[in-house]
Amino acid sequence: MSASDLHLWHPFTQEGIDPPALSIRGGKGVFIETRDGRQILDAISSWWVNLHGHSHPAIAEAIAAQAARLEHVLFAGFSHEPAEELAARLGKIVPAPLRHVFFSDDGSTAVEVALKLALQYWTNCGRPKKRRIVALENAYHGDTMGAMSVSDDSPFTAAFDSLRIPVLRTHSASCAHCPVGLTRAACHIECLDKLERLLRAQGDEIAVVIVEPLLQGAGGMIVHPEEFLSGVRRLTAAHDVLLIADEVLTGFGRTGRMFACERAAVVPDLMCVAKGLTGGFLPLAATFATDRVHDAFTGGDRARAFFHGHSYTANPIACAAANASLQIFESEPVFERIAAIEKVHAARLPAFAAHPTVADTRHIGTVAAIELKVPDAGYLSSLRPRLYEFFLKRGVLLRPLGNVVYILPPYVITPEQLNFVYDAIQDSLALVSKTA
Repeated sequence: MSASDLHLWHPFTQEGIDPPALSIRGGKGVFIETRDGRQILDAISSWWVNLHGHSHPAIAEAIAAQAARLEHVLFAGFSHEPAEELAARLGKIVPAPLRHVFFSDDGSTAVEVALKLALQYWTNCGRPKKRRIVALENAYHGDTMGAMSVSDDSPFTAAFDSLRIPVLRTHSASCAHCPVGLTRAACHIECLDKLERLLRAQGDEIAVVIVEPLLQGAGGMIVHPEEFLSGVRRLTAAHDVLLIADEVLTGFGRTGRMFACERAAVVPDLMCVAKGLTGGFLPLAATFATDRVHDAFTGGDRARAFFHGHSYTANPIACAAANASLQIFESEPVFERIAAIEKVHAARLPAFAAHPTVADTRHIGTVAAIELKVPDAGYLSSLRPRLYEFFLKRGVLLRPLGNVVYILPPYVITPEQLNFVYDAIQDSLALVSKTA
C-alpha cells in the first residue's frame, strides 16, 4: 500500500486478530470466487441478504435497464414507476392491514423509522406520556442509535451504553436457556409473564414493543415457539400498545413463509424489512404501517407530519432490483427450494444433537443453528475465529456467532451442496473437543 492509498477498515473485524480480508472478484449461484480463483460456498447468504444466488441475471438486467433510464430522484414531493411498482408488489404479499410503506436504506434505518413512527403516533394522538419502549432479551435490531438501544447489551453496544435510549427489557423465548427455568415440553410459554406484568403496571407509559418474530438472529439464531409471538400480539393489543415486527432477517421466505409473522397468524402495527428485499444486490429497506398508525400523521396540522427521510429513499435502481427479486418468487420454484433446504436441516440436525460437544440444535425454515459446548460461550468465544478459519479452508463461508454455528444459505443451494456444508461442520467438531 502506497502512502496515498486509503486503508480499508472492515466492519466487525479486529485487526491483528482476525485473518486478513479475502478479495472477492465474482460470484455465481451459491459460490463466491476469490481473486486467486478459489471457489467458496456461501452458506450464510453473504450476511443474510442473498436469496436467489449471486449474480442472478434477472436482477442484474433489471438494474442495468433502470440505471440507463433514471438513477435517482428525491422522493420528497416526487415519485417514480419502480417505487410504485414495488409498493404494488409488496402490497400483494404483506399482511393486508399493513397498507402503507415508508422506504429507507437498510435494516437499522427501517427500525429507526418504526420506532420514531411509534413514538410520534402517540404524541399525535394526544397521549405524549406513552414514550417507553419494550424490547426482548437477546435482541439485535441494528447499529444506529435507536436500533442499538432496543438491542440487548452485548459487545456490539458496550462502548456506547451512555448514549443508548433506556428501554424496558422482557424475556425472550430462548428454549435452550429458558429464562424461567422450564423445559419446552413442560412449559405453557411462561416467559410471557414478565411482559404481561410490565404492560399491566406501565401500559399507560409504554408506546411499543419490538420483537424479531420467531427468530432472533445475531443474538444466537434463537428460535421461538409460535405461541410466544401470538402471545406478544395478544398482550400488546389488550393493553393498547403498538407492536413492531423486525422482519429484516426473517422476511422473504427465510422461515418457510414469506414473513415469519404468518406462521403465528400475527399482524403487527409496524413491520420492518430489508436484507433480502433486493435479493442481495442493493441497499433498500421498508417499514410498513397500518391505517391506524398512518392516519395519525394526516390532517391540517403541519406538525403532525413525519419529518424523517434519507437521501436515497426509494432509489429507483434499488426498487428495480427489488421488483426483479419479487418476480423471481413468481417465475421460479422458490418455495420448493426452501422446502428442500428444510428437509436437509431436519435430516442432518438430529445426529448433531446427540454429539457430546453440542449443547443445542434448532432450525426454522431455511435457517439452522448448532450451539456448541465451550467454556467461554458467547459472541467473543475464542472458538469463533478458529472455526471461521477452518471453514474457509474447507471452501465454505460460515461465520459463527461465537459458539453458535449457523447455516443460512441462498435458496438455490442444492441438497448435495448443503450436505457438503454439514459435513464440514461435522469435521469441525474435533476443534470443539480440544477446546472443551
